[in-house]
Amino acid sequence: MLTDAFKKSDMPPKHIVVIAVDGPAASGKGTLAKALAAQLGYAYLDTGALYRIVALDTLKAGGDPAKLEDIAPALEILKHLTPAALTDAALRSPAVAEAAAKVSVIPEVRAAVRRYQDGFTKNPPGNAAGVVLDGRDIGTVVCPAADIKFFVTATPEERARRRFEELKKRDPNLTQETVLKDINGRDHRDSSRKISPLRAAADAHILDTTGLNPAEALDKALGIVRAKFPPAGNDNTASGPRKFKPGA
Repeated sequence: MLTDAFKKSDMPPKHIVVIAVDGPAASGKGTLAKALAAQLGYAYLDTGALYRIVALDTLKAGGDPAKLEDIAPALEILKHLTPAALTDAALRSPAVAEAAAKVSVIPEVRAAVRRYQDGFTKNPPGNAAGVVLDGRDIGTVVCPAADIKFFVTATPEERARRRFEELKKRDPNLTQETVLKDINGRDHRDSSRKISPLRAAADAHILDTTGLNPAEALDKALGIVRAKFPPAGNDNTASGPRKFKPGA
């Protein structure tokens, strides 16, 4: 029985629901993760953007994204990073993507990014009841104890088609064949790298989006979330791991 002597500070810490969304490039993981976070009222983090912002800052300073001594000053940005900074369109340029691939294999960079990720999951922005993180090693390395893990995939051909549709207006000379070659090369690099290789966690839910549109993929993912955390009553609120805003 609780007494007047039981203080609020003695209460166990609130459980923050963690949803990990991993997968290869152009699989739809980012679209799904953002939609899940919005639907559940959770905080969202695109972990790949963390490497991109470090890469961009390094390039702006005229540094080599393959050299730690050039990257080190850029790591300071992670100490005062705002969510808005991760939406900068400059992060999506081919040059930044190439530089991000270089900085992401450096252990010291991954350690700095990991510290940011840990802080995000323990203290979500807006005191959110949960977090959704997308990347390539969230369920296997960053959050191995995540409440729910998704590994989102699609055929290389479908992913190349999607990426081509996204990029063709920026580069009229781009071909879908070129994008497919890049996708296959990136898959090989991500899955064969020594540090945090791309792979599905043993307990991840595999979600193949090849024949799904974003709404259908979200519906499937929400079905898995509902099975894990059934809505509490009919109040349609998201106040903890057992309550969330159900889909339409």
